[in-house]
Amino acid sequence: MGSPGGYAERQDLNYLGQLLLVGNTQTPALSMLGGMGNGVYKTVAGFTYPVAQPYSLNAASQDVVSEDDAAYTGATKVTYTRGQDTNYIQIHHKAYGASYAKLSAYGELGAVSNVVDSVRSDNPVQNEVAFQRVAAMKQLANDLEFTIHQGTAVAPSAGNVASKTRGFLEAISTNAVAGGSAYLTKSMIDELLRTMADNGALFENMIMFANSFQKQKITSIYGYAPEDRNVGGVNIKQIETDFGIIGVVYSPKTLVSAVEFIDMSYVELVYCPVQGQLIVDEQLAKTTAAENRQLYLQVGLNYGAEEYHGKITGLLYS
Repeated sequence: MGSPGGYAERQDLNYLGQLLLVGNTQTPALSMLGGMGNGVYKTVAGFTYPVAQPYSLNAASQDVVSEDDAAYTGATKVTYTRGQDTNYIQIHHKAYGASYAKLSAYGELGAVSNVVDSVRSDNPVQNEVAFQRVAAMKQLANDLEFTIHQGTAVAPSAGNVASKTRGFLEAISTNAVAGGSAYLTKSMIDELLRTMADNGALFENMIMFANSFQKQKITSIYGYAPEDRNVGGVNIKQIETDFGIIGVVYSPKTLVSAVEFIDMSYVELVYCPVQGQLIVDEQLAKTTAAENRQLYLQVGLNYGAEEYHGKITGLLYS
């Protein structure tokens, strides 16, 4: 676990064996966008930025005129008005480092000093600061993945207010189906897809994000396993629908009681660079006997028109 109390010290012991990260650390949505500082993104010069300029047409009808009206009266002018949807940049700030004593005591294993210098080659952590940086970057990725799905918006109203970006679940309002504290069903999915289609969703690169419980429900709904004496089980990764093929992705940061239908063609990260740098990784002032560094990132989510996406919420998950 990360310790917010300070930098790595000699009391943070060294161990031998494989260096393995545990826990739900998958970041599929972030990976689809190319990760932090890569792939699909744009930059802005302020903390409030546009995500869509939505407009709509009047209801379709047999809107015709007579020859006389066309010749003498003329058409009635109609103005199609546009709106402005916005989201906000949020600040991620991680400090990391190690004391000089920690950096030099690589031979201490479980508080027992090993004077044989070759032990360094057996320790998977060759440089404590480098290890702390990798861990901090992975923590940033996990936090950003959570925000992409479950972020709640807070406007940047003052210097002492932490602005927050709006994630998928909060952004989607037009195409929403209430699960009613029941298990996910095909009829719920059909209702949502029908609603999305009727509201103009384009289904260009639609992905269904689901946590572990709902992913298994999706497999049980759509799965068909042919009889085989040697192989069993199914893993639904795509579903064929009346509106196109939809990918199915296991996403541990998705709310456990919800599933999201996101058209990834209209999703990107938005950075507010610091003097041209998307991610600032720099050494802090030298005032102590330690390597003190910080990661700094100003980033938000652009989900485009929320009408292109959908969600089912309030699902049973146990």
